[in-house]
Amino acid sequence: MSFPDLLEIHPDLAEATRGKLTSNQPLASITWFRTGGPAQLLFQPADEADLAQFLSKLPKDIPVLPVGLGSNLLIRDGGLAGVVVRLSAKGFGAIEELANNRLRAGAAVPDKRLAEAAAKAGLGGFSFYAGIPGALGGALRMNAGAHGTETRERMVELTALDRDGARHVLTNAEMAYAYRHSGASKDLIFTSAVFEGLPMNEETIRQEMADVQEHREKAQPIREKTGGSTFKNPPGNSAWKVVDAAGCRGLMVGGAQMSEMHCNFMINTGTATGHDLELLGETVRARVLKDSGVRLEWEIKRLGDFGPEGPIEPFLGEAGEAA
Repeated sequence: MSFPDLLEIHPDLAEATRGKLTSNQPLASITWFRTGGPAQLLFQPADEADLAQFLSKLPKDIPVLPVGLGSNLLIRDGGLAGVVVRLSAKGFGAIEELANNRLRAGAAVPDKRLAEAAAKAGLGGFSFYAGIPGALGGALRMNAGAHGTETRERMVELTALDRDGARHVLTNAEMAYAYRHSGASKDLIFTSAVFEGLPMNEETIRQEMADVQEHREKAQPIREKTGGSTFKNPPGNSAWKVVDAAGCRGLMVGGAQMSEMHCNFMINTGTATGHDLELLGETVRARVLKDSGVRLEWEIKRLGDFGPEGPIEPFLGEAGEAA
């Protein structure tokens, strides 16, 4: 499918824009699941100033969605109406050492690259990022964490642009962080952040990073087309345990499967559509609810319009299971 061309409807959007604008750009290639429809308009800004001027001209009724490395994202088959903003490594990928054990990093910096920079600087507390397959923009938005540490423990303040292109600086407290959640306005696009670590021997840090990576390789299907953890851990429990108890390890819907290796990971076995993946997820939620009474919450972000198969009800409408 395709959307009306926003650049034809609003030709002024391209004026003075230094970044790249592409109408009806397929997005499957930029998501780890390798599924999903197109973006009505994909914008890759040259830098923060370029993004700010674009936002200042964009009509407020046009949706805007920032997308990073696509590791925690399921784009539906009907695609995304509006503008998808993808920050480039060139414009938003710098890391700078600051005083007081701090680093400033752009929102397009991969999590594992921040861990590497921190190690070189002799700053501990960032090793958990070595096992998170995403970029800092997403980590800041969802308070990404692993191995007992979360983003909120390292982030001091961040810079963001609103829908008018105005620049804001938010403190850690203003982000209102919780488990896999922040209270920041959805209209804000994060562009950079300041992080603070702890002085530590580089050799010790690198051993921690190696341990994190080794655990990830042994416990997670990292060589598959996957999106990371599918569901948030319910209070006092682990998502994989209730998924396993409900008999969903290895469960398949079309080309989508709950991993045999780690059953809180969905994988595209090669032919899955966005519909297959979301239907599998809701089937698992329905089975877990029936088996244990636990209402699993999605950790993967599901965005966009449903395709020709139509919508998928949460928990399958709590009325049954997929065929």
